[in-house]
Amino acid sequence: MDRFDRIFELNRILQAARYPVSRQQLERELECSRATVKRLIEEMRLYLNAPIVYDRKLNGYRYDPREGEMYELPGLWFNASELHALLAVQQLLERVQPGLLESHLQPLRRKIDDLLARQQGDTGESLSNRIRLIRATARPTSPFFTLLAGCLAARRRLHLVYYNRARDMLSEREVSPQRLTHYRDNWYLDAWCHLREGLRTFALDAIRQAWQLDQVAQNVEEAVLERHFTDAYGIFSGQAKELAVVRFSANAARWVATEEWHPRQQSRWLGDGRYELTLPYSDPSELLMDLLKYGPDVEVVSPPELRSQVQQRLRSALDIYNP
Repeated sequence: MDRFDRIFELNRILQAARYPVSRQQLERELECSRATVKRLIEEMRLYLNAPIVYDRKLNGYRYDPREGEMYELPGLWFNASELHALLAVQQLLERVQPGLLESHLQPLRRKIDDLLARQQGDTGESLSNRIRLIRATARPTSPFFTLLAGCLAARRRLHLVYYNRARDMLSEREVSPQRLTHYRDNWYLDAWCHLREGLRTFALDAIRQAWQLDQVAQNVEEAVLERHFTDAYGIFSGQAKELAVVRFSANAARWVATEEWHPRQQSRWLGDGRYELTLPYSDPSELLMDLLKYGPDVEVVSPPELRSQVQQRLRSALDIYNP
């Protein structure tokens, strides 16, 4: 546990205890040394105005009962993931229209508002007004989301009319939904396609029509789904067929070196300050888009096919600006 975790846990222990808590018990429950326990108690007394007293007769610590109301910790900052989760849920709930779940969601709204309010102190201003969550390249929510989620839960097959952007054409297919995926601010359906006899990913905003079928959906084991959908780079699924070796300039490396592009990436610093990444991929489409935004700050070393595709994209872009 880190320092904040131990402060919260110490507060919980003292609030729940009917009798003074010994130092030895605090060491066990907080998983720390005698010195750490003493330091935490002193910090809470000094900086958080916690009325912790030592009862010599019962040889333990407790909150001073003479303080009246039960002591509560003042606002302590959330960590980054907690704050993002709270604000994201708050914003999502604000967009939910009144409906079947309204009575269930209202207590959750109030709880999140209360948690965020604890961080604003005495300013009277909402913390959410000082923090922005920006959605990038998000596409419209699919009108079929509820239907897809229902079929996923009921384990029923779907009939889809799907628009393939790359080929600019519609196709019809029967699928067994496996899971919904939220990726880069957009929703996707991972499903077993009975037309192609394999796993496929469908962008929800590209589904033109959908209806539930009576047939039971075909199940795919979780381990198989994980291998298929996480082996290669990005949203494009399938077994990784190639390894891309790319080198970023010393300038771009300051940012790229702190990023995770893929769970199985390999990286190294080069002698001249450049940064090299090795990434597994299947379909190069998304990888190309992510690399091209770095312009002259990235070089594809291998494989030759990927390097050639980058060269062709750059030439085509340059042709637009040449007379």
